[in-house]
Amino acid sequence: MSYVYSITAKELVEKGRDNIPNELQSSKHLIYSSPATLSFNSPGAQGFGVKRAGLAIPGSVMLLVAPVCCGRNTQALAAPDGFGERFFFLLQDDTDIVTGRHLNKISKAVKEVVDSLETPPSVVMICITCVDALLGTDMDRVCKKASEYVGIPVLPCYMYALTREGKLPPMVLVRKTLYSLLEKKPRKKNVVNILGEFAPFQDNELFEILKGFGIQRIHEISKCKDFEDYKTMAEANFNIILNPEARHVADDMKKRLGIPSIEMTRVYQIDKIHKQYELFGSALGVSIDDTKYYEEAMKVIEQFNTLYPNTSFALGEWCNADPFELALALLRYGHQVKEIYGTITNVNYVYIKKIAQISPNTKIFTNLSPTMLNFNCKESEVDLSIGKDAAYYHPECPNIPWNEDNKPFGYAGLKELFTRLLEAKKGE
Repeated sequence: MSYVYSITAKELVEKGRDNIPNELQSSKHLIYSSPATLSFNSPGAQGFGVKRAGLAIPGSVMLLVAPVCCGRNTQALAAPDGFGERFFFLLQDDTDIVTGRHLNKISKAVKEVVDSLETPPSVVMICITCVDALLGTDMDRVCKKASEYVGIPVLPCYMYALTREGKLPPMVLVRKTLYSLLEKKPRKKNVVNILGEFAPFQDNELFEILKGFGIQRIHEISKCKDFEDYKTMAEANFNIILNPEARHVADDMKKRLGIPSIEMTRVYQIDKIHKQYELFGSALGVSIDDTKYYEEAMKVIEQFNTLYPNTSFALGEWCNADPFELALALLRYGHQVKEIYGTITNVNYVYIKKIAQISPNTKIFTNLSPTMLNFNCKESEVDLSIGKDAAYYHPECPNIPWNEDNKPFGYAGLKELFTRLLEAKKGE
């Protein structure tokens, strides 16, 4: 029997927020590593997992303290992305894993790494795995000892897949670590930090808007030229959070450095983008005229709608969007969303309620369920898919992956999305 678990938006809403089926909750059962979950199931598997993210500080290197299997995984990851020269390994054998004796080797290993380099690193990140989580290793103490031994900063980088369902999952903690070396400085009114990602954002109107009311320096950690440039991030007048996983580090920077923050969200509903800029301007005490950007994005949307009205979509979660917010946006632009593959949270449940009103029969699948092995694309016809997982489920359908390291944002992101959708349809 080829059973595939799914539920319609209407059925899910009727169950209520407090009765989300176990199949849709990763903490309720074993996880099937589908094409989507492979991107986050291990915090270092693909994209900007803990290991790549931990190297965002300019001039940093990483010592991975882990079993051989994790070392092999890292080496495979490093080669195509150009990180090979910045990764070093202290591999654990069975005795290390049982007794924790590897902890006595870390300071010496860090010194060997530093001595092997022509130019001393700005910081050594020590990345540890679930082994040390289970051992209860005090990594702050280990790193402090290593730092005193070599004379440069040594920071912990936790690749604890076991904690991804907790309050401080790996990708939240690594963000806090990356900014922990900043020291309090006088704040400058014309300096702003963009927090949230590990690669530069795609060009978008937010940068022009900020410069329009006097911001001269807009810091992104990935654009810092060197360690000295990185340290000037402590001069920011305020932080802009563009990924909710950066809230914790923003709170930490408020406490340590006195830098307040404003949060903005990546959405694809054009009226919500406009409203967000209104609120952003109100918070800063300025008036933001976004008419030009609104009209540019709307022009591309209308072009797509004219050429390809009532297009049917399949949306995955392995993309630079909340698939449920994106689904709601596409429905509101007059299209169909037949399938969504995604993990449900309290945040996107709000979108599901609105989806159910417009398109009650939209099917919601979960990438977590082993039943997706039985998914048959012939049972549903769609015109376009968005996301790498959606491409896997509908291999014959035109697709845009929409999951580059450089993230989209605002009107520019919306405009680029529809530009690529136009190209995908024209290329059929």
